[in-house]
Amino acid sequence: MQSMRDYHGNGFKICLGMCEVTSRNFSVDIHTHILPKDIPNFRERFGYGGFIRLEHHMPSCARMFKDDHFFREVESNCWDPATRISECATQHIDVQVLSTVPVMFSYWAKPKDTLEVAIFLNDHIAEICAKHPKRFVGLGTLPMQSPDLAIQELRRCKEIGLKGIQIGTHINDWNLDAPELFPVFEACQDLDMAVFVHPWDMMGKEKMEKYWLPWLVGMPAESSLAICSLIFGGVFERLPNLRFAFAHGGGSFPATLARIKHGFDVRPDLCAIDNKVSPEKYMGKFWLDSLVHDPKMLDYIVSLVGENRVALGTDYPFPLGELEPGKLINSMPWSQERKGNLLHGAALEWLNLDLAKFI
Repeated sequence: MQSMRDYHGNGFKICLGMCEVTSRNFSVDIHTHILPKDIPNFRERFGYGGFIRLEHHMPSCARMFKDDHFFREVESNCWDPATRISECATQHIDVQVLSTVPVMFSYWAKPKDTLEVAIFLNDHIAEICAKHPKRFVGLGTLPMQSPDLAIQELRRCKEIGLKGIQIGTHINDWNLDAPELFPVFEACQDLDMAVFVHPWDMMGKEKMEKYWLPWLVGMPAESSLAICSLIFGGVFERLPNLRFAFAHGGGSFPATLARIKHGFDVRPDLCAIDNKVSPEKYMGKFWLDSLVHDPKMLDYIVSLVGENRVALGTDYPFPLGELEPGKLINSMPWSQERKGNLLHGAALEWLNLDLAKFI
């Protein structure tokens, strides 16, 4: 029986006699969230509130509470690797990139306490990835409000096998161009750690108490805030090898890029303070996930940043995500090669991983 492996384009195929299995539909989901099943009582441990706890009130279901305030109900796919693997098999997802739920960032807490929370969460993700190396890749979380502690934990994340970090779209009162944060990003570049930027603590939430507007309006604006801060602040310019990816297709940024560029052109005195390079020059320099819910928008962001810079992302296991993972990409009238780029090629390039690791 003939057996061979060879690369061609972005596809990886395995030939066994007359049977060929192609990787062009191999899927890597860069945007999935996970929690430990049992979370310590951090409020009791640290002596103040604001932390998340889980109340397992029935089998395979738990309520998330922030102190005594109900936040969200979650099911076992939010913490159980076996459930996730089973659902991935049904949904034709080969690899999930795991990151914590953003409400766990805890940037508002005392730095040493946020570090303890981060260590707990990062060890949990690293353990799952070590047990299932062909199914999961891990991203860590850091105490970003303390850059020195963040770099310390970043190095440890690298040591325990995580491939990057997830951060918020801002860090308390710092936007991502804050000079205090630059050493953390520089360390990410030096350590070859990818960065996934996810909205959290949405701007204007005090004025958006009804209709779930913080998630529908605030989240897209947060992503645009993050991207604009990194562009105008010169972070992309100064760290060209740092690999950023942004959740939810970059939020409102792609749809408002023309306005952003026009503002840069007509008011450089306000926009081009720290970086003289036009925003449009950075298209293709960072990644977006595919979570846009609309074929026209997906086609647009691919044309904007390139098919090798848009990666499958679903926000699993939450309802605002893509409920049939990969359905939007697979519905597009594109070549299998382009679909393969979105389903796994862009993700693997962002993570600096080889497809052969998973086959």
